[in-house]
Order: sequence, then C-alpha cells, then structure tokens
Amino acid sequence: MADEIAVQARPHPAAEPTGRARRRIGSLQVLVAGILAVLVGRHVLGDWTGPAWLEAWGAVFVAVCVQALPFLLLGVVLSAAIAAFVPARLLERALPRNPLLAVPIAGAAGVVLPGCECASVPVAERLIARGVAPAAALAFLLSSPAVNPVVLVATAVAFRGQPELVAARFLASLATAVVMGLLWARFGRPEWLRPRVPSSDRTGWAAFRGSLEHDFLHAGGFLVIGGMTAATLNVAVPRDLFTGLAGLPGVDVLVLALLAVLLAVCSEADAFVAAGLSGFSPTARLAFMVVGPMVDAKLIALQAGTFGRAFAWRFSAATFTVAVTAAALTGWWLL
Repeated sequence: MADEIAVQARPHPAAEPTGRARRRIGSLQVLVAGILAVLVGRHVLGDWTGPAWLEAWGAVFVAVCVQALPFLLLGVVLSAAIAAFVPARLLERALPRNPLLAVPIAGAAGVVLPGCECASVPVAERLIARGVAPAAALAFLLSSPAVNPVVLVATAVAFRGQPELVAARFLASLATAVVMGLLWARFGRPEWLRPRVPSSDRTGWAAFRGSLEHDFLHAGGFLVIGGMTAATLNVAVPRDLFTGLAGLPGVDVLVLALLAVLLAVCSEADAFVAAGLSGFSPTARLAFMVVGPMVDAKLIALQAGTFGRAFAWRFSAATFTVAVTAAALTGWWLL
C-alpha cells in the first residue's frame, strides 16, 4: 500500500521542471550564434579568403544578416512591448471589425513604423496573437517596410529629381498591402496561419523580457536561414542571366522582380541598388522596389518560421503576383 502511494505521489517525468530542460540550446540559438562565428572568423582569418565563390557567399550572407539584425531587434522590442503593456481591448477598439475598413487603416498605419521587412514579421505575429484580425495584421506587415518615411526619403535621395518615382513606389506598395489584406479576408483559411507565440501568465517587465527573448531567438534563427538562402542564390544564379533581358519590354519588370527576391536587400537600401540598374526601365526598377520589401528569400524564411510553411508559400506567391501587377500598372500610369 505504501509503495502504491509513493508511486502515485511521484511526479511524472515529463512534468518535472528540470534546469537541464530549461537550459537546452536549440537549433535556432545555434543559428543566431552562427552570425557571430562568421564575423569573428573573418576577422581572425585576415587576408585568407578561400575560393572566390566562398568569399562572395560569405560577403552576401554577412551583409544580409548584419543589415537586417538592427531592424529585427527593433521589431521584436516593439512586439514584446505590445505583448507586455498593450491591452488586447485597446487593439480591438483601434481597428474596425469590418475588414473593408480595417485593412486600409492597418495598411496606412505602416507609415508610422520606420523599419525593414524583418521588423514587421514579429510585430504582425504579436498583433494577431493579441486579437487583431489577421487580414489587418498582414496588411500592416506588408506596408510597414515599404511606405514608411525612412524608405520614402531614401528613395527620394537615390532618385533625385524624380518625385514621380517616389509617389509611384508609395502608391504601388500601399495598394499591394491593401489588396493582399482584402484577399486574405476573403480567401484566407485559419489553418494556413499558425502564429507560434507561446502563452504566458507573466505580466509587465517579466512578460516583456520573456517575449523579447522568444521572438528574437525564434526570428533570428530564420533570418540566418534566409541569409544563407539569399547568399546561395546570389552565387548560384549568374547575374548575366538577368542583365541580358534588360532591353525586353515587359520582361524586364519580371526580371527585376525576381532579382529583388534573390538579392534580399533591406528596404532602406534597395532604392540605391535600383538606381544603379540604369539599363532597366523605370517601371522595372519600380517593381524591384515594390517586390523586395514584401517578398524576398530571408522574408519567406521568416514567415515560414513564424506562421508556418503552408502560409509562407501561398502568401509569398500571391504577394509577388499582386506586387508585380501593381508596379506595372502604376509605372504605366505615372512613369
């Protein structure tokens, strides 16, 4: 009898909160640490660079990850602040329940958050977890890195004397975000969208620290995967394949849109890259700037890790199609 009582009183092994389980290092933490390893390795190795393709791969990988990390950190800080300090009721009241009204408002709200596409993913994830309609959160996810003041000023500097190109970028990007939000409201399925925000009973600063750690480690790991993908594509795909098609009307728009996906340039810097592509038409360069902040290699990886692969592939393919169409129509109208 005593033995039976002892067995019943003994906690189940899965329920024991061992320190070892808490301190286990996951693959995402290792991937984030890989960024530091590459940076330190390049400093230690000095002049030794290895094969040319390996040097190019490392340069692109480090550039993608390093330029995105500050903005990713901005995004996760804002995401953690939303989780810890913003009541769910406030978010619900801020947006109308009707998607036809909520989506345009959320898209326009992207103007107030300077940051790149990496910052918008954890914020959108947290907004959905806090009760914001997915269609509105996704419209914000797309508009925030594309129509904020920093991006528009950078575009104006890169294309001096061409205010019509700045206006075209704003209009085409905002239209893409709103259309994608409305499409999700009409055709999106809940099982495609699975935010991986852990539930927690903590509040205040404890909740802020916990959310910050989770979001950064989670999103940072997939940022590294995206950086590796972008670097591999940059090395594997010949650049002449794109430049040879620059003079073909209509085709050049699709070519630069695909190039934006492969290069994965941060939205604050892509205007300067587009300005250097002088062999392409203004509409093609507009497509490069509209598609890049919404669909690129690292962003697809971030969305897959945050919302699931079923969502990422469907949403990225649809966004690419809508963004190219919006850029082509806006370019035909304004440029």
